[in-house]
Amino acid sequence: QVQLVQSGGGLVQPGGSLRLSCAASGFSLDSQAIGWFRQVPGAARERLGCINTADGVTNFADSPMKGRFSISRDKPKNTVYLDLSSLAPWDTAVYYCATTFLRYGSSCRGVVYDYWGQGTQVTVSS
Repeated sequence: QVQLVQSGGGLVQPGGSLRLSCAASGFSLDSQAIGWFRQVPGAARERLGCINTADGVTNFADSPMKGRFSISRDKPKNTVYLDLSSLAPWDTAVYYCATTFLRYGSSCRGVVYDYWGQGTQVTVSS
């Protein structure tokens, strides 16, 4: 069964940092696009960025968090991470990861995702 299992959300103070994990279950992340998104109730889902796990190339074009986060992969752990920094209250949202197959050398920007994680809540508050 193909699954993305997310973890790492929680409560963090303004200015703090957080690492979110997206672990693949039932398939390999050797050649996938992993995208990260966030959503608040009543608002449209926002695209944060993505990574091609085959070559490690990331894309953050048009991201509202550009410069404050990074995406990385750990192949032995079959996991992709979203590292958030300089968090502000308006970053409070449910964060999601998603995946689809992607060949080496292809851009992850604009791909259509097949599978989604369950989401993890990030709350930024003092």
